[in-house]
Amino acid sequence: MIFNKSIGLDIGLTKIKAVSLSKQNNAFVLNNFSIMPSPPKGMLSEALTDGEVMAQTLKKTVDSMKIDSKNVNIALSDSQVYTKVIEMPVLSDKELSLAIYWEAERHIPVALSTVSLVWSVLKRPVSSSTDEKMQVLMVGAPIKLIDKYQKVLEMAGLNLNSIETETLAIVRALVIPSLPPTIIVSMGAISTSLAIIRDGILVLSYSIPVGGNAISRSIEADFGLTSSQSEEYKKTYGFSKEGAGQKISKSTEPILASILLEIRKALAFYSQKYKNDSIIQQILLSGGSARLSGIDLYFAENLSIETVIANPWRILGGKPLPPEILNSTSDFTIALGLAMKGL
Repeated sequence: MIFNKSIGLDIGLTKIKAVSLSKQNNAFVLNNFSIMPSPPKGMLSEALTDGEVMAQTLKKTVDSMKIDSKNVNIALSDSQVYTKVIEMPVLSDKELSLAIYWEAERHIPVALSTVSLVWSVLKRPVSSSTDEKMQVLMVGAPIKLIDKYQKVLEMAGLNLNSIETETLAIVRALVIPSLPPTIIVSMGAISTSLAIIRDGILVLSYSIPVGGNAISRSIEADFGLTSSQSEEYKKTYGFSKEGAGQKISKSTEPILASILLEIRKALAFYSQKYKNDSIIQQILLSGGSARLSGIDLYFAENLSIETVIANPWRILGGKPLPPEILNSTSDFTIALGLAMKGL
């Protein structure tokens, strides 16, 4: 058995991924990993029986790794929570703990009594005498949603060690000190999250309700395919401009165009906010849909910005990876980021 603090558990709509890491000589070591299909209704269902099925699947996923730990770090989809990077005058921690609720009233469109509010200081100027403001990340998660995850994990015999947003896990996995100004585009099944990184710090984060499933549905409708067939077509042709891929790309392009529009908005925000800084130099694509053929070229050509598929496994320093991982490197970004927490 392998002893470890916590397991990174990414409970996705279509797949569940678990990763266990440890550190040796200040370097990350992969203990084990597991990936399994999510139950059909997943965490979207409110039925007790579906919760029990999910709990059984989570237990099976974690047990398969043979890790002597039941402690898990999980992430909530950014589309399910309220996330905002705000600027405030330089405050002490005590002052911030009082002032943050006034900011929350402004930015969270539901009663604060229904959410669990957490915050962290991203950047605090050394001196309060300057005009520079401190940057604070504020996250409000529905209490009912947190309770739901806790109950399912309890049924699975697992202990909730920590909970955060998917974007925070992604940033932990991908951001290194030398990273230039970058926008991370994480394409999930039902939503896409955008995160701008400046000087290694998150300065913008938001989610749009468009993801890989929308691409599949578009192909399904245009070609009269079943859902499983459209998924295969999507994986096979992606956004290819050659052969049969040209027809598939016509179904795919409107979905990608909506994501492209949101990226343009985020870039415009950055350019306006940080006029004297260097421009965004890189787009990092993450998530299962990031691996679709030609999708990196689509964004690179339309935005004239270098676009690359993120490889979170670089944290292992080039050590050999199992074949199951090599074919889906960007799929594990969230699970890896969760597993890194606290190490």
